[in-house]
Amino acid sequence: MSDYYPQTIDYGPLFAPQRARATDPATSHAAAKRAASTAGGHREAIVEALAAGPAGQTEIARRAGLTVAAVSKRLPELRRAGLVERTGREVEGGESEYRITANGGQDGR
Repeated sequence: MSDYYPQTIDYGPLFAPQRARATDPATSHAAAKRAASTAGGHREAIVEALAAGPAGQTEIARRAGLTVAAVSKRLPELRRAGLVERTGREVEGGESEYRITANGGQDGR
């Protein structure tokens, strides 16, 4: 031990991520999936940016204050979780346009 860090605190499982068990009801699995997909500031910022309306990756990045690379990395995660979807249209520059799904806009994330 150093003098600067006299002791180490072990928080144990207190802050460990919780996963849905196979015996949990389907609603618990859905809630766990939704919570995992919005965990972290980037994913939450992207969903909030899309609350202003559909946009391409560059516009989402501008609204959320993120890099385009960060948005590109998180959009597939949000799509798999069912919170974001492609509109089928392209914006300037040939980017796909994204919007929040009905599940993504709920406050009970």
